[in-house]
Amino acid sequence: MSAAVPSPPPGEFDLIARCFHRHRAPRPGVPLGPGDDCALLAPRPGMQLAVSTDMLVEGRHFLSTVAPEALGHKALAVNLSDLAACGATPLACTLAIAMPRGDADWLGRFADGLYALADRHGIALAGGDMTAGPLNLSLTVIGEVPTGQALLRHGARPGDTLWVSGRLGDARLALEGFRGTVRLPGEVFDRVRLAMERPEPRVALGQALRGVASAALDLSDGLLGDVRHLLARSAEALGRPQPLGLRLDADALPRSAELAAQPLALQRLCTLAGGDDYELAFTAPAGAEAAVREAAAQAGVSVTPVGRIEDETGLRCVDAAGRPVAADYLAFDHFRG
Repeated sequence: MSAAVPSPPPGEFDLIARCFHRHRAPRPGVPLGPGDDCALLAPRPGMQLAVSTDMLVEGRHFLSTVAPEALGHKALAVNLSDLAACGATPLACTLAIAMPRGDADWLGRFADGLYALADRHGIALAGGDMTAGPLNLSLTVIGEVPTGQALLRHGARPGDTLWVSGRLGDARLALEGFRGTVRLPGEVFDRVRLAMERPEPRVALGQALRGVASAALDLSDGLLGDVRHLLARSAEALGRPQPLGLRLDADALPRSAELAAQPLALQRLCTLAGGDDYELAFTAPAGAEAAVREAAAQAGVSVTPVGRIEDETGLRCVDAAGRPVAADYLAFDHFRG
């Protein structure tokens, strides 16, 4: 009797068909999805397309031990956060993935996490590519926003209030727990780890802030570093050679009970420069507080005023008593570490 011939491992197209053809049927705004050389999009009249790309690299953006479902969630969430910062409605996304081997079980669980979040936000996976190589995930998201109503980084003006959504710092606290620089009880670590591995993109808040916020961006590389982009871009729009200024109240920054229980120096690091928060930072005129809070209530997201845009350039960070707080943290940079 001859020995049974083992089945070959699944190939590229087998894996794609098995894991990523759940959105092949036409969906609103996406008449043709995966399976052809190109997807077809059909934005509604009066809409502009908002497009953003983010890449996640193993060892750089995520740990090798992360569950594939959580990684699928985060890969899409960080891109949806960019659409949120523009006030856009998600429409479609593409996924390019390199992986060391064709592991159908791992890829299926990754797809489960991605599709669970995609279905919550009505975004279709419209296509992509797959190849062999070190684990690397690159997503491009496409959204739509009414013409002329996109939230941008360059609309802040002196006197505007700076707001942030949600809470800051838990993702960095979880990272410090992984690094062993801080000891966190198991249940505390599990709670803050969710912020690191399963961030919630503030899509509904971004949409609700259209016509209310004067400028916005999402927080991916740390508050101090990210808000500097807003100050610089807003100054450029005003024709000024130097960035606008900001007075930031470090003690007003919203944080969890888990982070508030840590030493103050660690709290400062996590809230001011932690990164991976994927909350929105946005400005609005001082008289728009009621409208901001109404938008937040509509989206079901907490918001907190944390500073004021100033005419004089410079970022001044103070505590609740008005005393200076060191603000010399650098934003995350892929080539600095």
